[in-house]
Amino acid sequence: MNPFLEMIVKIKNAYLAKKDMVKVTSSRFNVRIVDVLVREGYLESVAKKGRGIKKYLEIKLAYKDGIPNITKLGLVSKPGRRVYKGAEEIRRVRNGYGMSLVSTSSGLLTDKEARAKKLGGEVLLEVY
Repeated sequence: MNPFLEMIVKIKNAYLAKKDMVKVTSSRFNVRIVDVLVREGYLESVAKKGRGIKKYLEIKLAYKDGIPNITKLGLVSKPGRRVYKGAEEIRRVRNGYGMSLVSTSSGLLTDKEARAKKLGGEVLLEVY
């Protein structure tokens, strides 16, 4: 299975089980995605652990008054169906209360950043 998809499933399951931490396989792409989610406040923190082939990310999940910060974490672009949008076609998620993650030529950006920079790309996931 793709490490990116595995990470998304593990984070969703950890929130459903009300866990505090989750360990996922480390890859440069996973690190970039988790960094954006931490920066936007959906996850509390991330720590890189392990050495060599056994590298992993230890992600601390964020809760506010016992309620998870992420209520939905859904894939938009899937291996069988890639979704590409131009800057003007990227829609707001939940009227601005959520965000989508867009893979652009300038790296991973949130939907707001992509629209501001007028960059389109592959819409990876939606979070709210």
